[in-house]
Amino acid sequence: MKVITVIGARPQFIKAAVVSRAFAKYRPDVQEIIVHTGQHYDANMSDVFFEELDIPRPDYNLGVGGGTHGQNTGRMIEKLEGLMMEVRPAWVLVFGDTDSTLAGALAAAKLHIPVAHVEAGLRSYNRKMPEEINRVLTDHIAELLFAPTENGRKNLLEEGVPAEKIKLVGDVMHDAALFYTEKARKPKLPTEFDLEGEGFVLCTIHRAENTDDPRRLKSIFQGLEDSGAQILLPMHPRTQTKVLDSEISIADNIWVIDPVGYLEMIWLEANCRCVATDSGGVQKEAFFFKKPCKTMRYETEWVELVESGWNRLVGASAKEITDALTSISLPISTNSLYGDGNAGEKIVMMIEASRE
Repeated sequence: MKVITVIGARPQFIKAAVVSRAFAKYRPDVQEIIVHTGQHYDANMSDVFFEELDIPRPDYNLGVGGGTHGQNTGRMIEKLEGLMMEVRPAWVLVFGDTDSTLAGALAAAKLHIPVAHVEAGLRSYNRKMPEEINRVLTDHIAELLFAPTENGRKNLLEEGVPAEKIKLVGDVMHDAALFYTEKARKPKLPTEFDLEGEGFVLCTIHRAENTDDPRRLKSIFQGLEDSGAQILLPMHPRTQTKVLDSEISIADNIWVIDPVGYLEMIWLEANCRCVATDSGGVQKEAFFFKKPCKTMRYETEWVELVESGWNRLVGASAKEITDALTSISLPISTNSLYGDGNAGEKIVMMIEASRE
């Protein structure tokens, strides 16, 4: 059986690696063809990246990226369609909610190739987010929907997705966190950055709704400054540009460093006091390492984190951010929300069972 795996962003390589390892371990007879659309070009995605993370290298790189959402999606569909017509896989496997996810699903559906969607059923209910459109459309195209949480399963049922298509498997990122924790390493930082003291707040800011709005971006940095907490902020070059454009001065309690790799990131998540982020994935990773999270958004697709007390939505309000970072406490609940760490194995077994 042939399976085409479509990925386009760096986090998807890590998610796909979980499933690829499960294919190799439990179903070595399955031929997986990994296709990188090129949506996010990352100069750091070198041989070292794949070797350190034990990630299979893509069989194909379509080289699509750098355009608008519409341009990229259209170009991806065109190239993926040609490849799928040549390979004729039994399944196309897509992850998450990127343009690559939607392109892979649409290309397969037009060719009557069944689609399996990992991370199905997530909803922020904010249709201004491109990711929300991508995930909703992909879910209603897919034949197998692998929900990471019970909330995801309920969302799909409420939208009329047949129950037999929905599989509650847990979160592949939980699998990844367990697998890579032993490989995590402390990033190289200037000696004045004391990460062993009373505890630092790990912060990431990248969403366009925050970075592209000068008022929101200034409010976020004001809240970080007013909290007085020691903030460690690995800043993406794009965010750095927006900070400069908005003429934001960085306070002394905010340590800005270059972006870090995944192994360094999970070390920071495991060793920080608290996480402040606008990322979807980092919200979950904070929970995996039992660290409270303050999310600088007004909604989240990971609602169970908010309901359990591990996550607090603070938006872009300087006061909310300050209050959240000056009253950090651990929730009482430590229940598992994302499965037992075997999501990859379950996904592989269910795809394999589909041909029977």
